[in-house]
Amino acid sequence: MSDPGQLPDDGDVLDSGLLAPGRAGTPAEAATGDSAFLRAMLDAEAALTRAQAGLGLAPARAARAVTEAAGTGRFDARDLALRARAGGNPVIPLVADLTAAVPPEAAPYVHRGATSQDILDTAAMLVAARTLASVLADLDRAERALARLAADHRDTPMPGRTLTQHAVPTTFGLKAAGWRSLVLDARDRLRAVRATLPAQLGGAAGTLAAFGSYADGPPAGEDTGLLLTAAFARELGLAEPALPWHTLRTPLADLAAALAFTAGALGKPAVDVLVLSRTEIGELSEGAGGGSSAMPHKANPVRATLIAAAARRAPGLAATLHGSMAAEDERPAGAWHAEWEPLRDLLRLAGGAAHDAAELFEGLRVHPEVMYAHLGLTQGLIVSERLAAVLSPLLGRARAQALLTEAARRTRTENRPLGHLLAELLAAEPAPGDPEAAGAAELDLAELTDPAHYTGSAAALTDRALERR
Repeated sequence: MSDPGQLPDDGDVLDSGLLAPGRAGTPAEAATGDSAFLRAMLDAEAALTRAQAGLGLAPARAARAVTEAAGTGRFDARDLALRARAGGNPVIPLVADLTAAVPPEAAPYVHRGATSQDILDTAAMLVAARTLASVLADLDRAERALARLAADHRDTPMPGRTLTQHAVPTTFGLKAAGWRSLVLDARDRLRAVRATLPAQLGGAAGTLAAFGSYADGPPAGEDTGLLLTAAFARELGLAEPALPWHTLRTPLADLAAALAFTAGALGKPAVDVLVLSRTEIGELSEGAGGGSSAMPHKANPVRATLIAAAARRAPGLAATLHGSMAAEDERPAGAWHAEWEPLRDLLRLAGGAAHDAAELFEGLRVHPEVMYAHLGLTQGLIVSERLAAVLSPLLGRARAQALLTEAARRTRTENRPLGHLLAELLAAEPAPGDPEAAGAAELDLAELTDPAHYTGSAAALTDRALERR
């Protein structure tokens, strides 16, 4: 054990995910680690030199040398982090190390004409694109599992709850179809954002001036900076930006919004599972619940818990990224720097939540018999809306309301079924000579008070939702 009076060594300082079980061991964690960001920065540097070589702005041998050096494992992320304190970002020491790693004749072409933000912004887009690949794969898994649940339970009745109380019956199929709709909404937003993630290239102040000052280059009349931006984006598989976006942070804001939406969209089914898996409800349960350190009998809904935690954290992180849109001048002090950690955290939260959601839905256990039993907890009161709709044309709204109010009161106080009490009231107080009132006394109240027969268009809505691909 270390001495509590001593600072921990570097291995203890580094984030190993000890307090982040939602992302620990997930594809998103691997895709957003320091080594992943370092790899992306090196990829950006190598792509820039290759793009310049392709336009005759650098020798082909220099591009090969930079690409080869960037592909080695000789760069130390921790050392770069410590040295980054001097200049405020990790690109500055990285460029120094990469320049030292190439032959002398290639050194002038490392990072030529670029600024640190070009490389770090581009690296962030590369990391985001690579991370979103696994997030989208997990969302596809989640969607398929929910489609099966919705189809299997298309006609499984359960209590619908509003403001924590029983409202009217619904079906679990419709609930699962709604969850799936949110997953598809998240998928569509992430796909759209991923397709537009842009490279960043602007030079010192977003004018691309340095790239147009080379003695060698494209023929006269061609804009070197624009050609190079397009070539750079192609090298990396990113979108070509219309303008340098050093202080035009739409790409980050859109990405943040989509990631926060994803976490929130997965949070809705997660909190539903948390409620419906309570001991006193038990309509759902996780396929492999987690244990407790003190209570051996517990099987906690851990996957849903971690998803709910991500949904609660994500909006604040997105707010930081949106707040950084107020970036002064042509390159800002502080606004850009404030984005790096929240972006990584958002990618990890959304990625971890998507991974947990796939596991949650694939293993979710549904208990239809418990759902049906709960429909009877209020002795038929859950279908009072239906009875009001049927009786009002026969008795008039006022009389129907009065009868139902009295029947509901006695249902609660006498613990007797609503249908039985309503039958007694209707038989005792028919309006003389009123054929419609007599018809009310002959209603099949057993059928009318069966909650399973009052799910409206739930089945049709489920079918329609499942048509979406």
